[in-house]
Amino acid sequence: MTDNNFTPTPAAPATPMDDRATAETFEKIFFELRKVIVGQTRLLERLLVGVLCRGHCLLESVPGLAKTLAAETLANVVGGSFARIQFTPDLLPSDIVGTRIYRGSTETFDVEFGPVFVNFLLTDEINRAPAKVQSALLEVMAEQQVTIGGVTHPVPTPFFVVATQNPIESEGVYNLPDAQRDRFMMKITLDHPTADEEMAILDRMGVTTDAPSPQQVITLDELLELQARADRVFVDRSVSQYAVDLVQCTRHPDRFNLGDLGEIIGLGASPRATINLIRGARALAMLRGRTYATPQDVFDLAPEIMRHRLLLTYDALARDITADQVVQRILASVPANWVSPKPNDAFERS
Repeated sequence: MTDNNFTPTPAAPATPMDDRATAETFEKIFFELRKVIVGQTRLLERLLVGVLCRGHCLLESVPGLAKTLAAETLANVVGGSFARIQFTPDLLPSDIVGTRIYRGSTETFDVEFGPVFVNFLLTDEINRAPAKVQSALLEVMAEQQVTIGGVTHPVPTPFFVVATQNPIESEGVYNLPDAQRDRFMMKITLDHPTADEEMAILDRMGVTTDAPSPQQVITLDELLELQARADRVFVDRSVSQYAVDLVQCTRHPDRFNLGDLGEIIGLGASPRATINLIRGARALAMLRGRTYATPQDVFDLAPEIMRHRLLLTYDALARDITADQVVQRILASVPANWVSPKPNDAFERS
């Protein structure tokens, strides 16, 4: 798929994605994830979508809602390496990407790689690190490589970043600029568990002597194959048009009979929102056992993909209007004109 349209790039003939082996693979992955994580079904599904799309996720919640545990468990289930970085105000870019070290015995410089050279990277409280560190991380996310001493070093593939931030503390933090937030495919917000879920957490973590341990389900090579198969999920032109309409509505709400949103939205979503809506819809369709994406897939992912890409006006902030409320209003107003594809259309090139 290119950035100019939603036509998949030429690829080898796709194999069916709703076969029993693929369905069983995803079922096993979710089973192992749920052995450790209680509830948070939406979080687990969105993280897996991000992995399949080669995107990155920004998690926002109060402390203690299993953000770190979810990322580490996902890494273990798919057989990837994992590292966690606690961001602090005194962190330096070299602390995360690595640096050159002089060896006096050989009178040469050796490269000491940083913790970003893993498959799954958790950056805890990303908004506590200064701008230089945030920029160094986002460069790795975008380019999949770092440059140390004039030499470029690619990070392992697949490479997936999960960043977290705490919304209840504003002292001593460096909020991510809008342009940097746009680099994240999704922003996922987490809620507290229900009473039943909290009892299950207590039974699982606080009573038993042995904490549940997930088993590896697939290898990294198999994960790369799943990523390639997600790229080949069929997207009808009408589904692409629905994604375009959603994003266009954030920029020109008057064209969709939502003129009052013009005083609320200061800056609409970028083209990355449209691209990620389609990429995410492909992955979500595959998770749901289909060989084609539907407007419902786009609809379900829209809050996570669009909420952090909307810049609201001061008037909206004064009226306590949130980006989520704006997205829900758009989703309720923009129609989707879609016709179900024929069975043999699933892998035709549009």
